[in-house]
Amino acid sequence: MAMEGNIGARRTEDIALDLLKFIAGTTHVGTKAAGSGLGFGVAGATKPEDQVTQLLELYGRCRQAVEGPVK
Repeated sequence: MAMEGNIGARRTEDIALDLLKFIAGTTHVGTKAAGSGLGFGVAGATKPEDQVTQLLELYGRCRQAVEGPVK
């Protein structure tokens, strides 16, 4: 029975990761191109630490969205 809970939790994590990949790829979050567009980008590239922080925050939000509200 405990394995079923682990499989379900892992599935939720996988779905959240897939959602993260889709959103990050579509919106360019966590990439050097993030924040730039039509010549109105910020001077200088985004630091790798900032990119990682953006991705971790986005992953947390994806997990919340996949898991839904706790009742």
